[in-house]
Amino acid sequence: MSEITTSSRPPRVRPQPVLKLGKSERTRAAILDAALAFLWSNPFRDMSVNTLMATTSVSRSAFYQYFHDVHELMEAMLADLGEEILKFITPWLEGEGDAIDLLEESLSELVRICHKQGPFLQAISDAAPRHERLEILWMEFLDNFDDVIAARIEADQGLGLTPAFAARPVAVALNRTNAYTVIQAFGKHPRAESGPVREALQRIWVSTLYGGFDTETVRPVRGASYLSKTCPGGL
Repeated sequence: MSEITTSSRPPRVRPQPVLKLGKSERTRAAILDAALAFLWSNPFRDMSVNTLMATTSVSRSAFYQYFHDVHELMEAMLADLGEEILKFITPWLEGEGDAIDLLEESLSELVRICHKQGPFLQAISDAAPRHERLEILWMEFLDNFDDVIAARIEADQGLGLTPAFAARPVAVALNRTNAYTVIQAFGKHPRAESGPVREALQRIWVSTLYGGFDTETVRPVRGASYLSKTCPGGL
């Protein structure tokens, strides 16, 4: 069974299928990749359609086939990021297996994704206070994960796996800790090593949610789903 301290165990990464993209998907992906590369060395305020597309082999006019402006581009990047994170943390949210193992694996995947997307997270968190549209999107991104994390905590409390406390404030605190930590660690060059960040988040989450119990008593729970609504994004 699980133990709280897992620093000696490498993260488990699922093999990803190789997808064949059509021309339209490849063009969109090229624009998104260029935006991420741009944000590694430039603040969002310096991004324009002209400066971004000048770094690609795609025509400027192609940008407008997918996005109205760079704000809509950021919105699309945030939505894609939320979907990717949700894909990998759903096993813990749905509770199909050992609670601690699933949580640790979910956090491993979160750190892996955010290590790659660090400059985008830094850019949107920096830009949000100055752009009302981005601020709303960023807060919705976080709030959606607050909801599903709180639902999982409440479900675990009902099963006796997690101590009794107000679930939502703890979910918010854990979620914001994730956001702050990965942005500070991965938002700028040089990025921090992912291992210590992963282990820190695992320790915080496991000790907070399951630390009041002997981990040998946190048994796999089958047949219960805690993902009660579609979550378009969040940490």
